[in-house]
Amino acid sequence: MVKLFDDHETTEHKHTSGEENHELHRSPVEEASGATSQEHIDEIEQVYEPYEEDDHEKHGEAKQNRLELHRTTSRASRISAVSNRLDRTFTTRSLPEPGPPPDGGWRAWSQVACGWLVIFSSWGWVNSYGAWQTYYTLSLDAPPATIAWIGTVSNFGTFFCVTPRCGRLLDAGLFLPTVLVGATIQVLGIFLMSISTKFWQLMLTQGILTGLGSGILFTPCMGLMATYFSKHRAVALGVATTGNAVGGAIYPTIVAQLLPKIGFAWTARVLGFLNLGLLSVVIAFMRPRLPPRRSGPMLELSAFKEGPYAFFVLAMFFAFYSIYSVFYYVASFGLQKLGMSYEAATNMVVIVNAIGIPSRLIAPYFADKYGTLTTVGPSMMALTIVAYCWLAVHDIAGLYIFTIFYGITAAAFQCLFPSTVASLTPRLDMLGTRIGMAGSACSFAALTGPAIFGAIQTAMGGRYTGSMIFAATSTLLCVASIVASRWCKVGWHLHQKC
Repeated sequence: MVKLFDDHETTEHKHTSGEENHELHRSPVEEASGATSQEHIDEIEQVYEPYEEDDHEKHGEAKQNRLELHRTTSRASRISAVSNRLDRTFTTRSLPEPGPPPDGGWRAWSQVACGWLVIFSSWGWVNSYGAWQTYYTLSLDAPPATIAWIGTVSNFGTFFCVTPRCGRLLDAGLFLPTVLVGATIQVLGIFLMSISTKFWQLMLTQGILTGLGSGILFTPCMGLMATYFSKHRAVALGVATTGNAVGGAIYPTIVAQLLPKIGFAWTARVLGFLNLGLLSVVIAFMRPRLPPRRSGPMLELSAFKEGPYAFFVLAMFFAFYSIYSVFYYVASFGLQKLGMSYEAATNMVVIVNAIGIPSRLIAPYFADKYGTLTTVGPSMMALTIVAYCWLAVHDIAGLYIFTIFYGITAAAFQCLFPSTVASLTPRLDMLGTRIGMAGSACSFAALTGPAIFGAIQTAMGGRYTGSMIFAATSTLLCVASIVASRWCKVGWHLHQKC
């Protein structure tokens, strides 16, 4: 009993001590107000609540800043990825340093096929102007020498206005954007030509726009094809240049067949849709092989200090004085002097272009075997002889014979000039620039040659004798310049490949 009492007493003592301890640990606030424990907790929460809200706001701001930074970084990463994808698509900056040219294979020859389409739609178009010259002579109130300026301006634009820059753009890795711009300008010029009715309108559309577009297309494509070949470069470029002959035959044939049936406007539109389709294939499949070289000048003027290159450019200048004069006026000669119909005269333009296809395949074979300069010299000598034979043409049969032989010999030179420039260029990554420079120098001959030919004819009362002598003598000066170019490179060593 005593023990039980003691335990009870101890329990009461502990309970009392707990209350006393609680009294001792009461806060001053509770003692002053007699507040309960819950009221005490509420007071403390009210005291510290502003500090907790400040901490929450600061934490929210930091979180928002981190979110904005993440969004900005993600946006920059996406932009960078898109930029890199576009860079890989439209430029060659991401290409690794390649090995030697493949010199064949599917990839290399597919580029030749695309180059063929480019030359078909650019130089084939330019070379077919003889068909338009004949039609404009009948439909426009202007002399032939004036009408010829449309074709010569187109030729000039193809050769000169942008070719040095476009060649440099290929070397800088901007092949695809350059081709896109050229295709757009050329096709736009053809469609605007379809609504032109006056001489000045045709000069702006067919002369300037199509010439500029063709020039932007041609130079980088020729330079690109050359980078895929070394030993067989002349053959590859020769095959590609057959597009020149085929286009020069197809376009006049389309013009001659469609003009009487659907009229001028829709004939031009048909040709515009044709070029649009062909150039779309080029844009889809033609791609450069070399990475870009470091920035450099648009013009490499030091190249003209090299005798072989300088004399060959001079030879090209004299050759184009002659060749485009004949291409533009052979149909007009048949129409005006031999009494041929428009359709029959237009056939002369078709023949002078199409008959050269075998030459464009045979001449490069010998060029690869004996050298381009060694091959192009005899070709131009043969062309000189044929050019002087035009003086003896007095009937339709004679004109057919002259046109056939002139087309064969002229094609041999036309297909070899790109590969000859390549053989005179020490580095392939400079080839686009050098082809552009050579084309620019020759553009003045292409611009003024047919106009001079027509002016001489007009000054002689419509007779062609003086114009024929002018064209043939220009070809003879071309031969002399080719001999000088070869001599500067290898001297008088006739058996040395050059």
